[in-house]
Amino acid sequence: MKFTESVKQFFSRYTDFRGRTPRSGYWWVVLFLVTASIVIWALDMVLFQGMYPQDLLDQGLGPISLLLIAATAIPNLAIGFRRLHDSGRSAWWMLVFLGPLVASGLVTGSLDNPMEPTLPAIGLGLLALAGGVVLTIFYLLPSTPGDNNYGPQPLSSAGGDSV
Repeated sequence: MKFTESVKQFFSRYTDFRGRTPRSGYWWVVLFLVTASIVIWALDMVLFQGMYPQDLLDQGLGPISLLLIAATAIPNLAIGFRRLHDSGRSAWWMLVFLGPLVASGLVTGSLDNPMEPTLPAIGLGLLALAGGVVLTIFYLLPSTPGDNNYGPQPLSSAGGDSV
């Protein structure tokens, strides 16, 4: 799957959590989003310097960056689901990352200092990191050859799963 086709499919299948996305389709989108995030972070730094909290700008959470995050949150989940499906795995595997990540956000901070991480939050954050490594490995694995429980092989006419 080529770069432009991958990005078009990412936005056209905005809320499509069914089916499969080949490895190349997933990683071209990752490249697009990383590049877009860097460009938008730089725009945020130039346009909102002094008008917006600097610590948020430094973290890539400027106004334009937040719009990108909001606009791509659902399609990011959808493409992750489809990529897991392509390698023959259930989308429930996303919980190895999302579960501890959400839980760590819920237990972060104490009543005295809400921004100070607590030991449970740090532990859950490390679990989320480990889950992210597991998901990355799954995303790197090749497609299941032929049809699987989630649909036909997406690149069967193109001759396989190549980047």
